[in-house]
Amino acid sequence: MLAQAITKVTAQEYLLTERASAIKHEFIDGEVFAMAGASKKHNQIASNLVRIIGNQILHKPCSIYSSDMRVKIEKANKYAYPDIVITCENEDFEDKEEDTLLNPIIIIEILSDSTESYDRGNKFFYYRQIDSFIEYILVSQKKFHIEKYTRQTNNSWLYSEFNIIDAQFELSLISCTISLQEVYDKVK
Repeated sequence: MLAQAITKVTAQEYLLTERASAIKHEFIDGEVFAMAGASKKHNQIASNLVRIIGNQILHKPCSIYSSDMRVKIEKANKYAYPDIVITCENEDFEDKEEDTLLNPIIIIEILSDSTESYDRGNKFFYYRQIDSFIEYILVSQKKFHIEKYTRQTNNSWLYSEFNIIDAQFELSLISCTISLQEVYDKVK
Protein backbone atom coordinates (compact mmCIF):
# COMPACT_ATOMS: atom_id res chain seq x y z
CA MET A 1 0.00 0.00 0.00
CA LEU A 2 2.61 2.58 1.02
CA ALA A 3 5.75 2.98 -1.06
CA GLN A 4 8.82 5.14 -0.54
CA ALA A 5 8.53 8.69 0.77
CA ILE A 6 8.87 11.23 -2.02
CA THR A 7 9.90 14.44 -0.22
CA LYS A 8 8.94 16.75 2.66
CA VAL A 9 6.05 19.06 1.81
CA THR A 10 3.47 21.13 3.66
CA ALA A 11 -0.09 19.89 4.09
CA GLN A 12 -1.27 22.60 1.69
CA GLU A 13 1.26 21.53 -0.96
CA TYR A 14 0.19 17.92 -0.50
CA LEU A 15 -3.50 18.73 -0.97
CA LEU A 16 -2.85 20.87 -4.04
CA THR A 17 -0.82 18.10 -5.69
CA GLU A 18 -3.07 15.28 -4.48
CA ARG A 19 -6.23 16.80 -5.90
CA ALA A 20 -4.60 16.91 -9.35
CA SER A 21 -3.03 13.44 -9.13
CA ALA A 22 -4.33 10.26 -10.76
CA ILE A 23 -2.59 8.26 -8.04
CA LYS A 24 -3.55 8.39 -4.35
CA HIS A 25 -0.94 9.31 -1.75
CA GLU A 26 -0.96 9.36 2.02
CA PHE A 27 0.63 12.24 3.91
CA ILE A 28 2.43 11.65 7.21
CA ASP A 29 4.02 14.66 8.90
CA GLY A 30 5.43 16.20 5.73
CA GLU A 31 6.20 12.98 3.88
CA VAL A 32 4.14 11.74 0.93
CA PHE A 33 3.70 8.04 0.19
CA ALA A 34 2.22 6.56 -3.00
CA MET A 35 -0.46 3.94 -2.44
CA ALA A 36 -0.56 0.65 -4.32
CA GLY A 37 -3.65 -0.71 -6.03
CA ALA A 38 -5.96 -3.33 -4.55
CA SER A 39 -6.55 -6.98 -5.44
CA LYS A 40 -9.74 -8.49 -6.86
CA LYS A 41 -10.56 -10.00 -3.43
CA HIS A 42 -9.99 -6.66 -1.76
CA ASN A 43 -12.29 -4.89 -4.20
CA GLN A 44 -15.01 -7.55 -3.89
CA ILE A 45 -14.96 -7.38 -0.08
CA ALA A 46 -15.06 -3.57 -0.17
CA SER A 47 -17.95 -3.59 -2.65
CA ASN A 48 -19.86 -6.10 -0.54
CA LEU A 49 -19.40 -4.03 2.62
CA VAL A 50 -20.41 -0.75 0.97
CA ARG A 51 -23.55 -2.42 -0.40
CA ILE A 52 -24.48 -4.20 2.86
CA ILE A 53 -23.91 -1.17 5.08
CA GLY A 54 -25.26 1.30 2.54
CA ASN A 55 -28.55 -0.58 2.32
CA GLN A 56 -28.91 -0.63 6.11
CA ILE A 57 -28.21 3.08 6.59
CA LEU A 58 -30.31 4.19 3.63
CA HIS A 59 -32.83 6.11 5.76
CA LYS A 60 -30.43 7.11 8.53
CA PRO A 61 -28.47 10.38 8.74
CA CYS A 62 -25.24 8.54 7.91
CA SER A 63 -22.96 8.27 4.88
CA ILE A 64 -20.55 5.58 3.75
CA TYR A 65 -17.55 6.34 1.55
CA SER A 66 -15.14 4.08 -0.28
CA SER A 67 -11.39 4.45 -0.56
CA ASP A 68 -11.47 7.76 -2.42
CA MET A 69 -12.56 9.71 0.67
CA ARG A 70 -9.52 11.12 2.41
CA VAL A 71 -9.47 11.46 6.21
CA LYS A 72 -7.43 14.11 8.00
CA ILE A 73 -5.93 13.24 11.35
CA GLU A 74 -5.19 16.71 12.65
CA LYS A 75 -3.37 15.69 15.85
CA ALA A 76 -0.93 13.56 13.84
CA ASN A 77 -0.50 15.90 10.84
CA LYS A 78 -1.63 13.02 8.61
CA TYR A 79 -3.97 12.37 5.69
CA ALA A 80 -5.08 8.79 5.01
CA TYR A 81 -7.39 6.91 2.67
CA PRO A 82 -9.32 4.27 4.63
CA ASP A 83 -10.83 1.47 2.56
CA ILE A 84 -14.26 2.40 3.92
CA VAL A 85 -15.26 5.26 6.19
CA ILE A 86 -18.62 6.01 7.80
CA THR A 87 -19.89 9.20 9.33
CA CYS A 88 -23.23 10.31 10.72
CA GLU A 89 -25.09 13.53 11.36
CA ASN A 90 -22.87 16.58 11.08
CA GLU A 91 -20.20 15.64 8.57
CA ASP A 92 -17.22 17.91 8.92
CA PHE A 93 -14.94 18.45 5.93
CA GLU A 94 -11.64 20.30 5.80
CA ASP A 95 -12.78 22.71 3.10
CA LYS A 96 -15.38 23.38 0.41
CA GLU A 97 -13.96 20.60 -1.80
CA GLU A 98 -15.59 18.07 0.60
CA ASP A 99 -12.96 15.45 -0.23
CA THR A 100 -11.28 15.35 3.19
CA LEU A 101 -13.37 14.14 6.12
CA LEU A 102 -12.51 15.28 9.65
CA ASN A 103 -14.98 13.30 11.78
CA PRO A 104 -15.30 9.64 10.83
CA ILE A 105 -17.03 7.39 13.36
CA ILE A 106 -16.27 3.99 11.79
CA ILE A 107 -13.26 3.01 9.69
CA ILE A 108 -12.89 -0.31 7.88
CA GLU A 109 -9.58 -1.57 6.51
CA ILE A 110 -9.24 -4.67 4.34
CA LEU A 111 -5.94 -6.33 5.17
CA SER A 112 -3.36 -7.40 2.61
CA ASP A 113 0.16 -8.75 2.98
CA SER A 114 1.63 -5.32 2.26
CA THR A 115 -0.68 -3.34 4.59
CA GLU A 116 -1.58 -5.61 7.50
CA SER A 117 1.23 -4.56 9.83
CA TYR A 118 0.65 -0.86 9.10
CA ASP A 119 -3.17 -1.13 9.40
CA ARG A 120 -2.87 -2.88 12.77
CA GLY A 121 -0.07 -0.69 14.10
CA ASN A 122 0.75 2.88 13.14
CA LYS A 123 -2.40 3.52 11.11
CA PHE A 124 -4.64 2.41 14.00
CA PHE A 125 -2.53 4.56 16.34
CA TYR A 126 -3.11 7.59 14.09
CA TYR A 127 -6.85 6.90 13.72
CA ARG A 128 -7.26 6.68 17.50
CA GLN A 129 -6.28 10.36 17.71
CA ILE A 130 -9.55 11.31 15.99
CA ASP A 131 -12.05 12.12 18.75
CA SER A 132 -15.12 11.06 16.74
CA PHE A 133 -13.61 7.67 15.80
CA ILE A 134 -15.33 4.83 17.71
CA GLU A 135 -15.20 1.56 15.72
CA TYR A 136 -12.34 0.04 13.74
CA ILE A 137 -12.95 -3.04 11.61
CA LEU A 138 -10.16 -5.15 10.10
CA VAL A 139 -11.17 -7.64 7.40
CA SER A 140 -8.94 -10.48 6.22
CA GLN A 141 -8.75 -11.34 2.52
CA LYS A 142 -7.19 -14.74 3.19
CA LYS A 143 -9.80 -16.32 5.45
CA PHE A 144 -13.17 -15.69 7.07
CA HIS A 145 -11.90 -13.41 9.78
CA ILE A 146 -13.09 -9.99 10.94
CA GLU A 147 -11.75 -8.07 13.92
CA LYS A 148 -13.59 -5.23 15.60
CA TYR A 149 -12.19 -2.64 17.99
CA THR A 150 -14.68 -0.44 19.86
CA ARG A 151 -13.65 2.63 21.84
CA GLN A 152 -14.94 2.54 25.42
CA THR A 153 -15.92 5.55 27.51
CA ASN A 154 -12.54 5.42 29.30
CA ASN A 155 -10.74 5.53 25.89
CA SER A 156 -9.69 1.88 26.07
CA TRP A 157 -10.55 -0.39 23.14
CA LEU A 158 -12.69 -3.54 23.32
CA TYR A 159 -11.58 -6.29 20.91
CA SER A 160 -13.95 -8.79 19.28
CA GLU A 161 -13.27 -11.27 16.51
CA PHE A 162 -15.50 -13.23 14.17
CA ASN A 163 -14.17 -16.19 12.19
CA ILE A 164 -17.07 -18.53 11.41
CA ILE A 165 -18.85 -18.09 8.09
CA ASP A 166 -22.24 -18.11 9.86
CA ALA A 167 -21.15 -15.42 12.34
CA GLN A 168 -22.55 -11.89 12.40
CA PHE A 169 -21.17 -8.72 13.88
CA GLU A 170 -22.74 -5.36 14.58
CA LEU A 171 -21.64 -1.83 13.90
CA SER A 172 -23.36 -0.62 17.05
CA LEU A 173 -23.09 3.10 16.31
CA ILE A 174 -25.28 2.73 13.24
CA SER A 175 -27.31 -0.35 14.30
CA CYS A 176 -26.03 -2.33 11.35
CA THR A 177 -25.77 -6.14 11.49
CA ILE A 178 -23.44 -7.82 9.00
CA SER A 179 -22.92 -11.51 8.32
CA LEU A 180 -19.53 -12.85 7.33
CA GLN A 181 -21.27 -14.81 4.59
CA GLU A 182 -22.37 -11.53 2.98
CA VAL A 183 -18.95 -9.92 3.45
CA TYR A 184 -17.21 -12.81 1.69
CA ASP A 185 -19.84 -13.34 -1.03
CA LYS A 186 -18.14 -14.02 -4.40
CA VAL A 187 -14.67 -13.95 -2.79
CA LYS A 188 -12.66 -16.94 -3.98
